[in-house]
Amino acid sequence: MSSDNLVKMANQIAHYFDSEPDRAKAVQGVRLHLHSFWTPAMRRQLLEWAEAHAGEGLDQKVREALV
Repeated sequence: MSSDNLVKMANQIAHYFDSEPDRAKAVQGVRLHLHSFWTPAMRRQLLEWAEAHAGEGLDQKVREALV
């Protein structure tokens, strides 16, 4: 899968949690979704992309969830 698609999907997941008033819960929701529904290869590719691009273009909740 292309990195652009992974970034787009990760940001869509993060935006789903925009209505969660507790930021920590929102980040945890993103993290749980990525670990539950994404393959390890997809997570690794997103993390490598985020590191190579300093996270630019990724929702902050995704950045925090990847840590």
